[in-house]
Amino acid sequence: MRDGDDGTVGLGTGGDGKSAGRRGRRDGRRERAGRARLPLRRSLLGRLLAVSALVAACSVAATAWIAVQTTSGAIKQEQGQNLTADARIYDTLLDYAARNPTWDGVGATVRELARESGRRVALTTQGRQPLADSATAATAPALGPQASAVVDPLSVDTVLAARGTDGQGTAADRIDPRAVGPFRLSAADSKALRRTADSKVECLNQAGIASDVVVGPSGRPRVQIVGNDPERALGTRCDLAALDTPTPSERKALDALTELADACLKRQGREGVRLNSDLSWGDPARVSLAPESGPRPGEPGPLVPEPAPVPTPRDAPAEDAEPSVVTPERTGENDRAIASCVGTARSEQLSSYVASPALLFIGDEGGATLPGFDLSPANTARIAGAAALVLALTVGASVFAGARLVRPLHALTGAAQRMRDGEQPESVPVSGDDEVGRLAAAFNDMSAHRARLEEQRKAMVSDVAHELRTPLSNIRGWLEAAQDGLADPDPAFVSSLLEEAVLLQHIIDDLQDLAAADAGVLRLHPEPVEARELLSQVAAAHQARAENAGVTLAVTGTAPGPALRADPVRLRQVVGNLVSNAVRHTPEGGRVTLRAYASDEGDGAVLVEVADTGSGIPSEDLPHVFDRFWRAEKSRSRRTGGSGLGLAIVRKLVEAHGGTVDATSVEGKGSTFVLRLPGTTPSGP
Repeated sequence: MRDGDDGTVGLGTGGDGKSAGRRGRRDGRRERAGRARLPLRRSLLGRLLAVSALVAACSVAATAWIAVQTTSGAIKQEQGQNLTADARIYDTLLDYAARNPTWDGVGATVRELARESGRRVALTTQGRQPLADSATAATAPALGPQASAVVDPLSVDTVLAARGTDGQGTAADRIDPRAVGPFRLSAADSKALRRTADSKVECLNQAGIASDVVVGPSGRPRVQIVGNDPERALGTRCDLAALDTPTPSERKALDALTELADACLKRQGREGVRLNSDLSWGDPARVSLAPESGPRPGEPGPLVPEPAPVPTPRDAPAEDAEPSVVTPERTGENDRAIASCVGTARSEQLSSYVASPALLFIGDEGGATLPGFDLSPANTARIAGAAALVLALTVGASVFAGARLVRPLHALTGAAQRMRDGEQPESVPVSGDDEVGRLAAAFNDMSAHRARLEEQRKAMVSDVAHELRTPLSNIRGWLEAAQDGLADPDPAFVSSLLEEAVLLQHIIDDLQDLAAADAGVLRLHPEPVEARELLSQVAAAHQARAENAGVTLAVTGTAPGPALRADPVRLRQVVGNLVSNAVRHTPEGGRVTLRAYASDEGDGAVLVEVADTGSGIPSEDLPHVFDRFWRAEKSRSRRTGGSGLGLAIVRKLVEAHGGTVDATSVEGKGSTFVLRLPGTTPSGP
């Protein structure tokens, strides 16, 4: 029987034990790999995936069927309603922009529009700097990449404007008719003209002609005839010319507009024109009165310029006929150039009176560009019922699967808590071969291993205390005897004390090596090493001890042997520990053999083998020989069996070199320890 501390356990050199050990390791690796690849159908993950897939399939199928049945018609209806609501929002903001030079104060209008439409309304500059936003969340969702429209009274979106004006359309030059700028009348002028308009309406009513007063965006009132024949008013004594006379402010604005248009024409090498009050050129236009079915209130009647009208403020006053100062040649090309310049001049004149263009975003509060819609009570009930059914199935499946999953976890938690509280470790039941079952098995292994470690720790404390106490007691006894004059400090006396001190130093060195290896600070000084030569050095160092024990110590293999890169001092310590253990546990007449050879697996590794014909290691003890403070025979002391640190140091030093160490043994025939180390060529670095 051999222990797992300073020395190796007695091993046989027979090839049967070595081959059987290799086959056992390969079979163990194959078994672990097979257990790691658990079939999906048997695993907990597979079952949870199956349940989730079933629930998801039912949910998707039910939701898709209900959605197809209930939303098609609602979407079509909602699209028309949304377009109408969008047009109304656009028209309201366009009116604000036409009447105000800036967007200051538009926030209240935006919030009111959002409240009425149930939508999110946001305005930004063309650089996407926020102007107003109806979003109520603390952090508003990001706006979409595409704006719903551009609010610019000087360039109206004709599609939205047409919907916003009940299909009446907009001016051809795309300037909003509510953008009147300097043509807006003062309160006094508007009030005076309103009195005149009221008197004309009273006169027409007395003549049997129904009429009303309509006030345009500029504040100028006009008379609108009810019926299909507005020309009837021309034959009455009610002279409407007073309403067509421009005020001084309107004349000033018209003169400024004419100057801007002339400047544009002159840049093109064309003659200037004199604009009429309805913004036509050439001969003054004749004013006609619009019927009731004409423009809406707030819009002027259609003025027919001669020869070619251009879009104008609908309520611009018609001035007294006055011949133009300049009458350019009447051609289609000239008319187009004049119309273009008049439009450009109007935009330039109005730019300081209207708000700058802004991006309009219309969506819901969540940031989507398309709003939702309200379903009918019946459809809402159907959706709620389907959702409740799916929810019930999901909850039922989850409860069933969760209960089976949590039950063994509760057992594991309880066992772990009891272990934490210092109670005796106990096993938990293993319910199956799935992930939870494997977790329970791993916990049981850990619990058993912890119990073994605790036993080893207690034994280690006792062993170290005993082994330190013995040499210290000897040293103290001899020193007290010398102090009392009972012993002479002769060379034999000093040699005995030195032997006890060396024994103490050996224990401390072993503990220090293990502590350094555990902390990862073990220092190595690798250099090229010829393996057979190193084995010969170790054999020579232990030859005298082997001869005293009657054991043959030999190095086999041809020279030169394989080369490797290692710390020669640490490697001699490793092999020396194994040789010392082998000699200690090999009976008289036995043999200890050292051998180094290259691996036949093609990985360039070097194998160092220490084999003996000793007593061997029982199979139940073989997995523990590299555990620290472990002995096969608990009755042994350091003088007879070591402290249980030697093989633990061997494993740590080999792992520090990037290698591994394995042990095989046949009880009664011997044991073999094999170091597997990275190799190199003799001339390698």
